[in-house]
Amino acid sequence: MKRPVAISDSANFYVSAERIFDPTLKNVPVIVLSNNDGCAIARSDEAKALGIKMGTPLHHIRDKVDAHGIRVFSSNYTLYGDISRRVVEVYEDFTPNVEIYSIDECFLDFVGFKDRTAHAMALRAAVLRRVGVPVRIGIAPTKTLAKCANDIAKKNPIFAGVLDMMDESLARWLLPRVPVGDIWGVGHKTTDKLKALGVHTAADLRDLPIRQARAVGTVVLERIVLELQGEACLAFEDVEPQRKGMAVTRSAGTPMTDFDTLFQAITAHASRGAEKLRQHGLVAGTLTVFFHTNKHRPDRPQYTASRTTRMTPMSSDTFDLIEAARRCAEAGWPKSDAGSFGFTKAGVMLNDLVRFEDRPQTLFDQARPKSPALMKALDDVNDRFGKKTMVLASEGMKQAWRLRADHRSPRYTTRIEDLPVVR
Repeated sequence: MKRPVAISDSANFYVSAERIFDPTLKNVPVIVLSNNDGCAIARSDEAKALGIKMGTPLHHIRDKVDAHGIRVFSSNYTLYGDISRRVVEVYEDFTPNVEIYSIDECFLDFVGFKDRTAHAMALRAAVLRRVGVPVRIGIAPTKTLAKCANDIAKKNPIFAGVLDMMDESLARWLLPRVPVGDIWGVGHKTTDKLKALGVHTAADLRDLPIRQARAVGTVVLERIVLELQGEACLAFEDVEPQRKGMAVTRSAGTPMTDFDTLFQAITAHASRGAEKLRQHGLVAGTLTVFFHTNKHRPDRPQYTASRTTRMTPMSSDTFDLIEAARRCAEAGWPKSDAGSFGFTKAGVMLNDLVRFEDRPQTLFDQARPKSPALMKALDDVNDRFGKKTMVLASEGMKQAWRLRADHRSPRYTTRIEDLPVVR
């Protein structure tokens, strides 16, 4: 018996999150910008209707923004992350198994519900009432078909935001109307290859011979074909898999031209990485530091550096990670003409992650009984009084490298001083 799986995603999620606390944003064009207020990464339907494309730099659409009164926001990931958490809480009231796929998408186990459409409608209404975010839901026997159903529900108001495609006859009628490039997992290059073979729709791809699919797009495309045929190849992950690696990277608001400024940024990224490790109960085996100049400014001197070091012993201690990060940064720093480079991005990557209790120990490890208590105190202070209340001195005070975010909305749900005031 086929297992119904649903996927729920939020419409224009970042814009929807901004609209929760500002009713004046409804029915007007809104865009949210990437880090450093660079380009549009989320658009309301009204902004899309004005021709604002995904990834368009803000300075290219200044005239349009002024002419049409487009409301512009810097990305506010603290707010978006908290709204996403609240949406997932609603999902968990409607199904015992939720797989978080991204900040605005979750797979939901719909096994056991007789009237799946009514259940999805009730879930949709609950998310809108309790959080204020509109969502669309697609239901099907495989994840690929569920994504397809969700996309159809998104583009066709006739489905009122919910499409149950468990019925094979309905899938047979709809799939010929879905462009092959819209299928989850089919990229641009694969789309071009498929079109050259006369495969233009989801139905065409479903009927492609398996061996031919593998020849065109390896085992990945073969799996997509099987999923379109209704054979589940992607398991429902009701237990979150352990992370193998993580990264903290940021663009700089102002190019970093000296080592001290660069190391302030790297200290901040390593501190955040250590904090995330401890939140997940993990330790890191290797640490990589990278930094580079602006690749889109060929008229400026270019330099890229990346250095990796092994953590011995494996650690999530902020001091250990920053010490390792400094070794990498110093090794990668240009040996001549350093001042001529303006570094615009830096980051720290942590790999070979294992659970703290599973970490390998060597004969010569030094006992450090105070380290866990010190890190707990650091985390407790920042949890209670706000992020960055206590930081290492090497992170600096002025932090000229910080991101530009001239249009950021308040962090309504995570900072007491940002709570909206009712007059």
